[in-house]
Parts: sequence; C-alpha cells; structure tokens
Amino acid sequence: MQQHADRTALVAPAATGGPEDVRRAVPTAVPTAVPTAVPTAVRRERSDAAESGRSSGGRLIGADLARGLAVLGMYAAHVGPDPSRGGTIGFLLELSHGRASALFAFLAGFSIILMTGRGAPKKGRAGRQAVAKIVIRALVLLAVGTALTMTGTPVEVILAFYGLFFLLVLPLYRLAARPLAIIAVAGALVLPQVLYVVQHALPAEGAEGVWAWPADADGIVSLLFTGSYPALTWLPFVVAGMAVGRLDLSATAVRTRLAITGVGLAVLGYGGSWLALHLVPGALTALSSSVHDGGGSASSTWWSDTWGYPSGDTPAGLLIASPHSETTLSILGNTGVAIVVLVACLAAVDAFPRFRRLARPVIAVGTMSLTAYVLHIVGIHLLGIDELPGASLRVLVGFIVAVTVFATLWSRFFRRGPLEWLLGKATKPAALVR
Repeated sequence: MQQHADRTALVAPAATGGPEDVRRAVPTAVPTAVPTAVPTAVRRERSDAAESGRSSGGRLIGADLARGLAVLGMYAAHVGPDPSRGGTIGFLLELSHGRASALFAFLAGFSIILMTGRGAPKKGRAGRQAVAKIVIRALVLLAVGTALTMTGTPVEVILAFYGLFFLLVLPLYRLAARPLAIIAVAGALVLPQVLYVVQHALPAEGAEGVWAWPADADGIVSLLFTGSYPALTWLPFVVAGMAVGRLDLSATAVRTRLAITGVGLAVLGYGGSWLALHLVPGALTALSSSVHDGGGSASSTWWSDTWGYPSGDTPAGLLIASPHSETTLSILGNTGVAIVVLVACLAAVDAFPRFRRLARPVIAVGTMSLTAYVLHIVGIHLLGIDELPGASLRVLVGFIVAVTVFATLWSRFFRRGPLEWLLGKATKPAALVR
C-alpha cells in the first residue's frame, strides 16, 4: 500500500534575533530597560525582535520541536514498515500517517504569522516586504516540489501543494485570532463537501492541457482538487495555525484552553466518525463494498488509513476520519492532534530544561525542515526504494539517525540549514519593495 507524503512546514522563519540582536536594533543611547518615554514603535521593534529569537524563550523552540517530530513522523510514514503488520510498532507507525502532514500544514500557518508579525501585523513597507518574501518562498516551493515529483519517487511530494497553501491564505494575514478561527472552522465544515461535489463534476479522464501541466507532476487541478493534499481541504489546517499564532502562547491560561480545544476537536473528529460509522444505517457495509486501495477493515476508518482511501463512489466516505480522507471529521481530528502536540512541545521545553537539552537533536531537525524533507526524498531515490511504506525498521532507524546527526552537527556551526539559507537568499529581492 502506497502512503502519502507526511511532510510540510518547510519555511519557518529564520532563527534570528536574541538579546544581542535586540540591543543592536536599538540605538546605544537607549537604555536596555526601555523607559516609557521611548516611542511605541521602538518598543514594538524590540519586542518583535526578542520574540523572534529562539534564545528568548521556549515558544519558538517548542514550535521547532513540534516541527521536528512531524519530520520524524513523515520519515516513519515513508520509510518505515507497513502499519498493517500490526502490533505495537504497527500502531505507533500508523499514528504518524497523515497526522504528521496535518501538523506541518498547521505549523505553516503559524510560520506565516511569525513572518508577518505576531503581536500586530506588519504594515506599510515592512508589511509589503513580508508579503513579498512569502510569495517568493511559495513560488520556490512550487518549483522545488514539482521538480521532486518529477524524479519519480513513490512519495507524494507535498512541497508544491505547500507553496500554493501559502499563496491562498496570504490575504488573511492581517486578521485577528477570532476571525481566523471562524474561517478555519467554516472551511472544515463546508469545503470537504464542496470537494466531494467538485471531484464528481470533473471529467472522468482527468484534467487536460494547461490545467494538468506538467504531465509528470501536479497541475493546478491536482493541487486544488484531486491531488494527495488538495488545497480545498487542507487550507483549514493552515488557517487554524494562523489563528493559534495570533495568541499569547506564553500565557498558561491560553495554553490550557488550547489543550482543551485540541482534545475536544480530536474527540469530536475521531469519536464522531466512530459513532457515525456505527449509527448510520449501511455506512460500514457501503464502505466495505467500495473500491479502495488498502487491505484493512472499513471499521478502522474512523482513525486509520490501513483500509485505504475513499474512492468517492459512496457518500459514506464523508463519515470517516482516517488521514487523507479529506472529510470534515478528518480535518477536525487531525487539527486537534496538531494543537495538542504544539501545546505539549511549548510546555515541555519551558518547564523542563533537561528535556530541552535531550530534545536538541529533534529541535535541530525542526529548524531545517526543508533540508530534512528534501534529503529524505533524495535518500529514497538513491536507495531505489520503490514501495512505500514497507522498508525494514532498520532502514527507518538509519534515516532518523542520519538526519538527526546531520542537523545537530550543522546547527553547531550554522544558524540555518543549507536549503533554508538558500531560500533566505532567494527572498532578498523582497527588500526592493517600496
């Protein structure tokens, strides 16, 4: 059974800032304490600079940890043993399928807010330059994702989809947390049903011409509707991440409410799917007789994709919550998991300094997620792995050890990963925006 690529949040802002950078950003005549007479703009600049530095607190370090965990989850989904093998290993591997990619899409929205201003959206020239940087990053990801897809690896590469996500949600970057949350919920409730209708309205033979270009990659119709990560149903993850990014994540009360919200969404999504499948007459029977590409039982579709993916030949497919099923219940459940993971990472790195030190290799992977993602695609290509998942556990361990060792050593000497550095260079023209 071929699985989808579980990877996304690949363009987190550079880890700049920190106390020294903050002091350099303020004229030397200004005392470090910043008296109330200092203009609000200067105080805000210092606050934003401190907030953007990884050494200023555990918030962004926690986000890097969450991103690193998602990278390792993607590795497990692609080069690990098939979850259908069962047992404890199979169960743990199955947890990574789909949920890692949802976490990265969620963190993509979080990154957009970091790049455009958390406390208050950047305005004027600074705002236009931030938007230009995101547009350039998105276009680069579209190009790199298309190139990786054309290598022919069995991985469903998410980078091109990811670039499109950035472009589509960019007009929302000035909104506050509440309207962003409302848009995310509305999208989760409505867009999966819209996608179901659109997919049935599309030609059976698929898109043709410019809409399917390039032929060996994902064209615009695939990116929006028919691909492995259709924008129509993945945008709610990104917008939800933007809403969370607007909150004061240093406040215990905010974290507590977020954790409760995340657990509630997970229960509503997965539990709601379980109830629907068992209470709606004929739902399980319809799914069991439906065409799918897995070998598991339809009764597992409330949380697992070992059964396969709904073919769209029965509306009962809208009741499942398995990853990549593109349903309302799937979006709710996976968003809940993403929120819980992020809050847990934020809390853990703040409360337990020893844990932060132990998690440093995973955090390092999270700071260079684009590099880590591309490296695993290259590794799969060079090793000639043509069936995913299905490799031995030793192959998975080898991939994880290689990426964590590389990221840890690299981060000792360089502030950003190699591809992150190149991506930063690519956005330099944004400084020309007036």
